[in-house]
This record gives sequence, structure tokens and C-alpha cells, in this order.
Amino acid sequence: MTLAAFIAAWALHLAAAASPGPAVLMAARTGITEGLRTGVFLGVGLGLGAVFWACAALFGLALLFQTAPALLWGFKLAGGLYLCWIALQMWRHAATPLDMGETGRLPRSPLSALRLGLLTQLSNPKPAVFFGAVFLGTVPAGAAPWVIAALLGVVFLNEVACNVLVARLFSFDRPRRAYLRLKASIDRGFGGLLALLGLKIAAT
Repeated sequence: MTLAAFIAAWALHLAAAASPGPAVLMAARTGITEGLRTGVFLGVGLGLGAVFWACAALFGLALLFQTAPALLWGFKLAGGLYLCWIALQMWRHAATPLDMGETGRLPRSPLSALRLGLLTQLSNPKPAVFFGAVFLGTVPAGAAPWVIAALLGVVFLNEVACNVLVARLFSFDRPRRAYLRLKASIDRGFGGLLALLGLKIAAT
């Protein structure tokens, strides 16, 4: 694999990682509600989920979905319903005041934030389709193991960097103060967008 091809694969995935979707939406909300530290662990979980999908594409998941379309349909349905469930929780608790405490952050543990990021990414078929239909085409047949490892490292770093940046931008004091004033409306807005994404994933 040439250096130019490697850079092209990196840039292609970076654009996909930065595009709006459930991961970016979750990173934004986490940055507002829980701050940068939690956003970092969420980003790591999202990065691990992306690496899982990249590995699955490299080792034949796309072929499995092609030979058994019902599996892809079932997976998309389950993923869409999971995102809708998260959206429902946001909507139900939108009017509940936050106990921000002295630090200004909710007491979510790093493991809980990482798990949320991982499950959000695994429930989203968007990266599965991207890696299986687009990213895989940039990897030449018979690529050396160290090239595969480097590509997976790039995928992880792209996802973490993009989502931590989003969490950071939304963790500044001004967005956080605005969130505290408008929590019910913002949470319902986030929940509504996530539900629409979930329904779109399940239906297409």
C-alpha cells in the first residue's frame, strides 16, 4: 500500500467520522452535560466501536451481509431500536433538574462513559456500511499486517479526536450555562434527533 493510498484512506475515514450522526450527537450532549473528561472516555468507546466495524469489514462481515441480507436487516432494526430507546430516556428525563454538584459534572464513571460510546457505535449501522462498502475498497488485497494495524490505529484516532473535539466545544461554560437554562427543550431536541436517526436506520 502506497503512502498516498494510506493518506487517502485516512482522509476518507476522517470525513466519515466528522459527519453528523449518533456518535457526534452523543459526544455533543455528553460535553454539555458531563464535561470534557467524560467526553474523552465516551470518545474512546466510540473509537473502539469503529475499530470493531473496521475489523469486521476487513475479515468478511460485508460478505456475510451480502449472502444473508436478513442478518443486516435484523441488525439495522435492533440498532435503530436501541437508539430510539436512548432517545426515549432523554425525553422522559428532560424536565428532571441536574444535580451538577461542586464540580459541574455528573457522576458518570469512566467505564460507564466508555460503555455508552461503545454501545452507541455498535448499534449504528452507518460505520458498518461505510467500512464494508467504502473503506474496504481502499485496502489492497494482501496488505501487510503492519499496514492493517496502522489503518486500524488511524480509525481509532480519527474517531476519538473528532468526538472529543465535539465534546470539548460543547463543554465550554457558555454552552453549559445555556443548557442549564434550557435543559428540557435541549434534551427533547437531542432525543428527537436521535429518535429520527434511529427510525431512519431501522427503516432504510
